[in-house]
Amino acid sequence: MISGVAFRTPLLASPELDSITGARVFLKPETLQRTGSFKFRGAYNRLSRIPDDRKSAGVVAMSSGNHALGVATAAKLLGIRAINLMPKDSPATKRERAAAAGAEVILFDREKDDRVAMARAIAEERGAVVVPPYDDFFIIAGQGTVGREIVEDLNKLNLTPDAVLFPCGGGGLLAGNSLAIHEQAPSTKLYSVEPEGFDDHARSFIAGERLANRKASGSLCDGLLAPTPGELTFSINKQHVTGGLVVSEEEVKRAVAFAFRELKLVVEPSGAAALAALLNRRIDVTGQTVVAVLSGGNVDPGLFARLRTHNQ
Repeated sequence: MISGVAFRTPLLASPELDSITGARVFLKPETLQRTGSFKFRGAYNRLSRIPDDRKSAGVVAMSSGNHALGVATAAKLLGIRAINLMPKDSPATKRERAAAAGAEVILFDREKDDRVAMARAIAEERGAVVVPPYDDFFIIAGQGTVGREIVEDLNKLNLTPDAVLFPCGGGGLLAGNSLAIHEQAPSTKLYSVEPEGFDDHARSFIAGERLANRKASGSLCDGLLAPTPGELTFSINKQHVTGGLVVSEEEVKRAVAFAFRELKLVVEPSGAAALAALLNRRIDVTGQTVVAVLSGGNVDPGLFARLRTHNQ
């Protein structure tokens, strides 16, 4: 449902990154995707499946920003009214862009408010369809087109990915791509990457059950702060994912600066997590073909100005 609407993003190589890791590394820049994030893929796929008789009541989304942007833009394209619940501490640029795309933005407090309950109450009142950020089959399927493109484009180079790393919040990107990649390349190792203090996936994979984060906020990686792995996404990921990796705030900052300096790309902190894991050798990929997904590029200009020259 998203072919011809979502962009097919390229695979980028970096000799500098190859030298650092000892691997042949490719980056999948979803920063260049419509709305600046992979989230548009799943949002458009989900909204395009809404029956015609339900479209007039609109949709309700919950997001720190990129899902909100994806839903707002997809809704505009499909002629559907969108309501976005967004945290008060989400980047201003994300809130502004969601509103500019025509969505009604309602702010909530990450620490105090139950965003799921708020969304359900609005949906019940208005008859709208709730569009969750990750725990939805059509959302997951839409995100999986990232991995399908990765494998197809590497096949054209007579390559198969040995490992693929994904920034991870609720697990929707990881789940969709676990299914898509393993359908075509079953031996590929898949890894989630999360910021320190918000490593619910890494801990959950070890425990074999969904574990929650101990806090709700406090990281530059605002898009990776889901309270716990999704129920549907974790049921998929625990069967396909090799393990979870964790990076520090300092490492993420350096990754944002590396992407700007070496690749000339604007990457938000959340989107740079997988790159940070490679730069800091969280796994040994020597001699392998590896892909890191740059999941988004929607960063406030002031923050990016500080990060782009970090440690230079």
